[in-house]
Amino acid sequence: MNPTLLQSFHWYSEGNGSLYNHIKASSEWLRELGISAVWFPPAYKGAGGGYSVGYDPYDLFDLGEFDQKGTIPTKYGTKEQYLDVIQTLRQKGIQTVVDIVLNHKAGGDEKETFQVKKVDEHDRNEVVSDVFEIESYTKFTFPGRGKHYSDFEWNFTCFSAVDFAEGEEKGIYKIINDYGDDWEELISDEKGNYAYLMYNDIDHRNPSVREELNYWGKWYHEQVGFDGVRLDAVKHQSPEFYKEWLQLLRANTGTNIFAVGEYWAPGHLHLLQKYIEETEGTMSLFDASLQQNFHFASKQGAAYDLRKIFDQTLTGADPEHSVTVVANHDTQPLQQLESVVEPWFKPIAYALILLRESGYPCIFYPDLFGASYRDKGKDGNDHEIIMDKVDGIEQLLKARKENAYGVQRDYFEDANCLGWIREGDGTNKGCAVVISNKDSYEKPMEMGRPYSGQTFYDLLGRFEEKVTIDENGWGNFPVPAGNVSVWIPE
Repeated sequence: MNPTLLQSFHWYSEGNGSLYNHIKASSEWLRELGISAVWFPPAYKGAGGGYSVGYDPYDLFDLGEFDQKGTIPTKYGTKEQYLDVIQTLRQKGIQTVVDIVLNHKAGGDEKETFQVKKVDEHDRNEVVSDVFEIESYTKFTFPGRGKHYSDFEWNFTCFSAVDFAEGEEKGIYKIINDYGDDWEELISDEKGNYAYLMYNDIDHRNPSVREELNYWGKWYHEQVGFDGVRLDAVKHQSPEFYKEWLQLLRANTGTNIFAVGEYWAPGHLHLLQKYIEETEGTMSLFDASLQQNFHFASKQGAAYDLRKIFDQTLTGADPEHSVTVVANHDTQPLQQLESVVEPWFKPIAYALILLRESGYPCIFYPDLFGASYRDKGKDGNDHEIIMDKVDGIEQLLKARKENAYGVQRDYFEDANCLGWIREGDGTNKGCAVVISNKDSYEKPMEMGRPYSGQTFYDLLGRFEEKVTIDENGWGNFPVPAGNVSVWIPE
């Protein structure tokens, strides 16, 4: 079966522990749709307690088990509920991908005093102060958990920088430590060096830190038995760290754990390729450039040349390491990386990632279930956001599960209408797909002589009439204006 990943949450997912129970209740439906793996949000206690979406990690060892930050469960549920939903998915043959956030920590328990230099936010290599002392919350003692599972206590020597200093304005304060004045080495010179992202920035050069994070990865796998990891904010971390961490995780668990990193640099394919090279192919990356192309195409309409949709994308250059997305929690409206794909184009975009041979597609929760939420926009006003379920998403998933196999032939000669066919593989019959961002079209395409005389119907229900394949294996497949049609044999 073709693999398909579901991102099971979004930035504004409901709290009160409902997420794990919801995914458990939906598990049989997900299996029937062909979902082969589910990506869960960060499952450990965040600094925001029961309100934390998980990207402000406080205690990696607290999976909703200890009374910390004002709550025992995380926003998404208790440890018992977490283990229960994973076991349910495993019984249905669905794998689990867990979210790993090892770039920073937040919500320290005690303040410490140490020396820093303030750096320029826009060029972190530019020092804008003399060395001076600050107080910041860099000591993590985890009083609610104590020394259960681990007796490691984090202190200022475990971090390279902080953004909070008692009595000072918010800024980036680089900690004077044993690892020199430089940041960790990255592959890009964005912001001079973009190692610092937020909160207390973990210094992966500290051998005690690396030892603890390697131990934690093994412990986490023993607790949960996950099949894959989604690695947060890898552009802000040394490739050497994650190369080592993944190699040790796989060695310690004896499993070939799947890994996908979030290196969000749309329009900069060379950086994604460089990161894959530096990590020696130990992880895949999300194709941020393809997602950006979808965004542009949806905004420009008929002015966009669909033949360029895969230009400068990881899917086009290195499909073996590409995880394809139409949307995720960071591209949602009101988020910092907002890059919305307009609703009319989403069925087209999903056809492009689900029904072609390149890339590992990831479906976004609101696109499958629908979602609505309220939040303050950049203008400070309250906004209601409604994200409807994508039109035809279940049928597109069905076509991926049953028909997207075998030889692929592309018909990309028209700027406003693309088509391709999948021949099938002997076990599964194939399909024909046509997309348009302008007018209605009829695309002649060759399914192959074995289909001669067979009739195809439009799985998405755009057309009632059928297409009959001629004696040479060709058919004329129509598509409505600004839409997609998927044709499969009766």
